[in-house]
Amino acid sequence: MKIDADKFRVREGKKVKLNDWPTKVKNFYKSKDDYKKILGGHIEELRELQNRFYAHNRYSLLLIFQAMDAAGKDGAIKHVLSGVNPQGCQVFSFKHPSVKELEHDFLWRTTQCLPERGHIGIFNRSYYEEVLIVRVHPEILRGETLPEELLEDKKIWEHRYHSINEMEKHLHRNGTRIIKFFLHLSKGEQRRRFLARIDDPDKNWKFSPDDIAERKLWKNYMNAYENCLAATSTKHAPWFAVPADDKQNARLIISQIILDALNGMKASFPKVDAKRRKELQAMRKSLAK
Repeated sequence: MKIDADKFRVREGKKVKLNDWPTKVKNFYKSKDDYKKILGGHIEELRELQNRFYAHNRYSLLLIFQAMDAAGKDGAIKHVLSGVNPQGCQVFSFKHPSVKELEHDFLWRTTQCLPERGHIGIFNRSYYEEVLIVRVHPEILRGETLPEELLEDKKIWEHRYHSINEMEKHLHRNGTRIIKFFLHLSKGEQRRRFLARIDDPDKNWKFSPDDIAERKLWKNYMNAYENCLAATSTKHAPWFAVPADDKQNARLIISQIILDALNGMKASFPKVDAKRRKELQAMRKSLAK
């Protein structure tokens, strides 16, 4: 079944109600073997496109992953990008900001990690945490040593959305293409995955009491995500709401979206001019002796 990735794209300027967006859709694979075959094909195509993208050295690609706990961000990154050459790809996981990072504006720490030309950068969580978890937990905002007038500004979130949009627009104008994934997980499926982590000794390390505390704030998080997606999904930096209740399906959707983005850039291997061709022929002759 062909994957129409555009169905999962959040339209610019449209209000978002996550209850209207599915957490599960009809499978794009018929069996486990079929899933492996389709994903394997995507990985191989991605490998070929990345080689061309790296050699072309004109664009960079930033992939952003955001989701509730246990939605499958780590697994998606691991499986979908398993064939990518690490020389041209970097993954960054952003946890709680350090003391030094808190001394700067909220975009500073992630700006240091933006991908260079020809590279793919992957943000496992990102600057969007500053309008998601920080919005749900006002105490985090108060710990960012901001001026009092900013802390009391009722439009602080709108201002942050504006800063993000302007930054992403600037990056797009300078050759960075941005794709943002929200892995849309249902509360029921999160519960099932949490229980699996508790019941399986090999997965106990993945579970924290904080996970339960954050789960109790589900409605607050959904509200924060709805506002964020509506305010920051743009033509040049779109959000995709990926149904995440089925991990395999989510990975196929994500890989298709990445393939569409890379194909859309029409990267090519550098053309060799007459002078360079002559040099190569001379080197070939020397090696043939």
